[in-house]
Amino acid sequence: MRLCFLVEEHYRHDGMPLDVVRQLTAWGHRVDVLRPGNSLMAISEAVRAGSHDAWVLKTVSGGPGLTLLEAAAAVGLTTVNDVRSIRGVRDKALAAVIARTRGLPVPVTYAAARWEWLAEIPAAEYPLVVKPADGSSGRAVRLVPTPDHLVELGPELAGEGLLIAQPYVPNSGTDLKVYCVDGELYATERCSPLHPGQGVRERQVPLGGDVARIAAQVGEVFGLDLYGVDVLLGPDGPVVVDINDFPSFRQVPDAVARVSRAVLRLARTGTAVSAPAPALAQEPSGPIAEPVRLPVQGAAVAVGGAGPFDGLGRADLVNGAVGGTL
Repeated sequence: MRLCFLVEEHYRHDGMPLDVVRQLTAWGHRVDVLRPGNSLMAISEAVRAGSHDAWVLKTVSGGPGLTLLEAAAAVGLTTVNDVRSIRGVRDKALAAVIARTRGLPVPVTYAAARWEWLAEIPAAEYPLVVKPADGSSGRAVRLVPTPDHLVELGPELAGEGLLIAQPYVPNSGTDLKVYCVDGELYATERCSPLHPGQGVRERQVPLGGDVARIAAQVGEVFGLDLYGVDVLLGPDGPVVVDINDFPSFRQVPDAVARVSRAVLRLARTGTAVSAPAPALAQEPSGPIAEPVRLPVQGAAVAVGGAGPFDGLGRADLVNGAVGGTL
């Protein structure tokens, strides 16, 4: 097969996705690598050629790759993930609206183009977690204990663009990250960026039934094939606090080979392995849990099919804003 990988400058030395490129090449596939942030491209001609079986992108906030991927999809080329699905999770404010509208456990979410407007959030909602709506890799995520602390952080928040704020979910200081690759779910735990002193060693952990069902529902709602979900185990149950397209897949066994096989299958068939999670009789008990496997269903990976926003009109996106603040 012939594939085109768009590699953002932020990931030019990273194993994911470059190790996937090497693996696919070793298997005999032709892989072209474009670095949209470090080259001049005849973009109209590149996408019109239509000579690749699929275009693949690991996104980064503000990177030019997503525009090129959207251009490829606009002329009917297959993309991994579906570009509409990527846009839905790259914008964290939009992702919160879609997730809440579709019944996923997401905190009440406020959005403001200027940090000063966050001061209107009731004091009873504090402590808050504030972050850029287009953030990634834990960038600029801040725990704001009180309204006075918000004022102190104001200068740091001023240049971050659209901001979102959510009430802090009390937790142990450990984040649960669930990865989905080729229809299999893997859970890992790591130290929360809000609690860097916890000293939690990143490792694979057993995946509980409630979290598995939520993670699978994320894939169904957003139409994602390769993704990660950040979950906090709060006092009222699991809460989704972030969703990422094409994450790092750290601690996933044989991640490079698994992701490579998923890319090939999607390039061949355009069929996603994302569906409501099956009922689980019990939690895995071993030190390294077996992955939870999801049944196969169809999902578009090119322009023309159903996407995560179909049936969700503009009024829903506006009026369904979590907390009534968008």
